[in-house]
Amino acid sequence: MGRQKAPWEVLTRYLATELGPRGITANVVAPGAIQMDFSGGMVRDNPEINKRVAEMTALGRAGMPDDIGPMIAALLADENRWANGQRIEVSAAWRCERHAQT
Repeated sequence: MGRQKAPWEVLTRYLATELGPRGITANVVAPGAIQMDFSGGMVRDNPEINKRVAEMTALGRAGMPDDIGPMIAALLADENRWANGQRIEVSAAWRCERHAQT
């Protein structure tokens, strides 16, 4: 896990523990490389980076903002009330096994 993600996991588990008794859940969504303004639009606007990202995912493409929203909506649904203190990775199997070996 990258150093930048570890604090979010710790904070999420802390919030889950503190807020759980009040019926409030806390989870964090960790998106993969998404074609958006983040990092100056690097994945969206640079064809070389976009191609490299696509090669590193099992779905063969970089993510779109609409790929992340449904996961967040699902976490907010009452049917997922038991999910608490979790880090949910939404990255199309970033660095999947078939690419890790090459």
